[in-house]
Amino acid sequence: MTGDELIERFERGLDPSDSFHHADHVQLAFAYLCKNPVLQALEKFASALKRFAAARGKTQLYNETITCAYLFLIRERMARCEGADWEDFARQNPDLLVWKDGILGRYYKEATLKSDLARAVFLFPDKCG
Repeated sequence: MTGDELIERFERGLDPSDSFHHADHVQLAFAYLCKNPVLQALEKFASALKRFAAARGKTQLYNETITCAYLFLIRERMARCEGADWEDFARQNPDLLVWKDGILGRYYKEATLKSDLARAVFLFPDKCG
């Protein structure tokens, strides 16, 4: 499936909620970033995630901090492996595809990411090293 097809299917709500996992989120963010400048990709990606969660009655699962942090991490990695397609990107960046004990643990305390504030607004990293 192409990035455009992935975005279209997601925005139309065609992916069942039980099969849309972390790696799928990363692939979707990658697709938005391939098509749009970073801030526009962030707005479109975040809006699509919110609609997707709301359509499933799970608005509490959306987290602004996690969404922004991952999108910017993905964008940085894309710049480092310029021209890579999704398969190459995923192969070169397996740490981005791990959810449990994933990369955000380097930058954020667990309590911060689970906070209501982190769900509502982007919080800067609060962990050193």
